[in-house]
Amino acid sequence: MAQAQAQKDLKVFDEELSQLHLRGQWLYDDLLVKAIGGPQPRGVPYIWKWDAVYPKLIEACTALPESFTARRSLLFNNPGIPGHGTTHTLLMGVQIIKPGEVAWAHRHTMAAIRFVIKGDGKVYTAVDGEICPMEDYDLILTPTWTWHDHHNPTQESTIWVDALDVPLVIGGLNVPFYEPYPGERIQPLKEDEGDYLQLRARTVRPTWERPKKENYPMRYRWADTEAQLKALAKGPGSPYDGVALEYVNPVTGGPTLATLSCWMQMLRPGERTKRHRHTSSAIYFVVRGEGTTMVGEKALEWGKHDCFVIPNWAWHEHINRSQGEEAILFSVNDIPIMQAFGLYREEPENSLYAVEAPPVPAPPRRR
Repeated sequence: MAQAQAQKDLKVFDEELSQLHLRGQWLYDDLLVKAIGGPQPRGVPYIWKWDAVYPKLIEACTALPESFTARRSLLFNNPGIPGHGTTHTLLMGVQIIKPGEVAWAHRHTMAAIRFVIKGDGKVYTAVDGEICPMEDYDLILTPTWTWHDHHNPTQESTIWVDALDVPLVIGGLNVPFYEPYPGERIQPLKEDEGDYLQLRARTVRPTWERPKKENYPMRYRWADTEAQLKALAKGPGSPYDGVALEYVNPVTGGPTLATLSCWMQMLRPGERTKRHRHTSSAIYFVVRGEGTTMVGEKALEWGKHDCFVIPNWAWHEHINRSQGEEAILFSVNDIPIMQAFGLYREEPENSLYAVEAPPVPAPPRRR
């Protein structure tokens, strides 16, 4: 009887607190209990098949005849996340610009990458006036608050993957800033740049320039990345990710961008990785090959140019179904965010990024 009265009194007290916009911490005890063993994955594993996406991308050219006032981009929304986002921190999509088009210049606090699906090198993205040619499977960075526009002077459409930290910057931190380029919205290009962008990233650099360590425009050539993948293919690789390479900032040696990291990984013929999970989420684009990614009990059957998502803290493994051909996967993850706050954990442990859970402190002794 006394316990029932106490519970009734507590409910009345909770209501009185609510009227004052206060809340007792005891009401959160259930959330703490649910966190034992880690979080529930945010969102669900999902795959966007290229056979379904590509026709809609072509239709978008008719539905949105010009891309001067809006990006002609199809964004991937995770069906398990309310609102918008491919994961709770990352947004992925595909974009197309038609022959002769310029996607107008602007800048924003959201950091972004462009992974080229179709480009001939004459197409380019300009980042703070720097020309970044776009060839198949090149990676182009448009860091936070850098002016950028896209130019297609060719007779063929150009297509690429977009990945941004929109859910984090807008939904998580509420720091969206945006600015269109003034006037005609086409930024001036730096003259006689040539390969300067690449030269500045090397170990021997111009002495007359102040090194830029943040928001560094960069183009990672597919030819270089593929050559390194092949060179390392006979090595052991990672038991969890195969032959996995990270695109690093060439100046700092850190992650691709402050809020996201880009990887390229090869699954050798018949390779099946070990099952693991981590507090980071990841979005994938299939460069080539066919395989299966098991996320929990769900099988994501992927092929060339499909895109899929693995939520955070979800058990997963990759399988290359071919016994004769390698599979190549490009991915973007939010590991830099997790590491910056000391929240990155992986299970089982990985020699590169593993972080042990902190020990549970012993209860204080009573005196």
